[in-house]
Amino acid sequence: MISFDQLVRIMPYAKQRADKYLDALNAAMSEFGISENGLREAAFLAQIAHESGELRYVEELASGEAYEARDDLGNVVCGDGVRFKGRGLIQITGRANYEECGKFLGVDLLEEPERLEEPVLACRSAAWFWQSRGLNELADKQDFLRITRKINGGTNGWADRQKYYQRALDAIG
Repeated sequence: MISFDQLVRIMPYAKQRADKYLDALNAAMSEFGISENGLREAAFLAQIAHESGELRYVEELASGEAYEARDDLGNVVCGDGVRFKGRGLIQITGRANYEECGKFLGVDLLEEPERLEEPVLACRSAAWFWQSRGLNELADKQDFLRITRKINGGTNGWADRQKYYQRALDAIG
């Protein structure tokens, strides 16, 4: 389990929001096998620190229009790009991912995509994505670059992610 102090050491700007997410983060990390070891916790927390701007953003700032008609995301209906833009602490994106995530979590995210902005679902969706993409195993191997590519599709924000990863490793021990 991660403590409030550890979370704030990793994400200093999250201090005012840490209480809002701490219990949900710990529960989600436990549910999805992330809390089994410090390497998993560190890699997961580093990635969500970057993706959420230290727990500030559970909805992508961009409109989502860039995702319109993206078959690879399952965005096949006009308006899907905006409707299913990135949400949650790891920014679940696209109709197909919302549908898969919602089925697993038992929530109809196709009808209510905004539910991923709620603290518990923001955390659970991030941990579900992490586990469902085999990121626990990559964290065990300390393959942070491949983790980043699976989350981001590339290496956007690489230096920032590495900074958070080192902070997390130091904080968790």
